[in-house]
Amino acid sequence: MKSCLIVDDSSVIRKVARRILEDMDFIVDEAEDGQEAYEKCAQEMPDVILLDWQMPIMSGLEFLKTLRGYTGGDKPKIVYCLAERDIGHIAMARKAGANDHMLKPFDQQTLESKFQPFV
Repeated sequence: MKSCLIVDDSSVIRKVARRILEDMDFIVDEAEDGQEAYEKCAQEMPDVILLDWQMPIMSGLEFLKTLRGYTGGDKPKIVYCLAERDIGHIAMARKAGANDHMLKPFDQQTLESKFQPFV
């Protein structure tokens, strides 16, 4: 089974995403911010990461840049999650190493379409 780390400061987003991803047979873990996510990745690197843009302590972009510079940090597929379609933010995320992006709020069909290739 593939593993997924959901990184978002919203407990509601984490809960919804967890339910959908577990139904897709992912082993799911959660982090509330980029720092916690980085610590979890240092212990065990997930296959896929659902990453929020704006979080306290360490933003999604800071986490992404830090992770991609870490040994083995190039391996996880990362889907960046934004609250609005900002081409500049999307471009920065792609340049930093994000594989894909999607907008919040998302529904089951959208999340499944982004993660189906990783199953």
